[in-house]
Amino acid sequence: MALWDRIRESASSPRLTAQKHELASGVFRDASMAICALVAAAGGTPDLAERQRVAQLIATNEVLQNFPFDDLRQRFEDNLIMLSADFDFGRVGVLQEIAKAKKKPAEARAVIQIGIVIGGSDGDFDKTEQAVVREACYALGLQPHDFDL
Repeated sequence: MALWDRIRESASSPRLTAQKHELASGVFRDASMAICALVAAAGGTPDLAERQRVAQLIATNEVLQNFPFDDLRQRFEDNLIMLSADFDFGRVGVLQEIAKAKKKPAEARAVIQIGIVIGGSDGDFDKTEQAVVREACYALGLQPHDFDL
């Protein structure tokens, strides 16, 4: 089973779903949308199909249903705009947003799991996507090898 399949399953697992009430903060919401945008933009500006695929994953993720979809989508798009304007500069801002989830380990791990799910949503969690999720792990004080990165 591919890594992203295992992470996708764990992201919708009863354990993470049970933590759903712990994953309802604005910090988690913002960090989740930041990592979604970071992964989507890792290989360059995402096309409309990729943006729609990510939006669909956001809409159907049980944990993210704590938040209004339109709010999530707007935050995702705002991060993409920042990354598209200047990826290196935008990456710094997005990683700072992700790092805010560091204070709560359950949120930090869930953010990484969401990033992996987004990366693998097209069936190929490629090296570029893995690299940005690895950077997010470091920003959150997590060990990438805990996620097979």
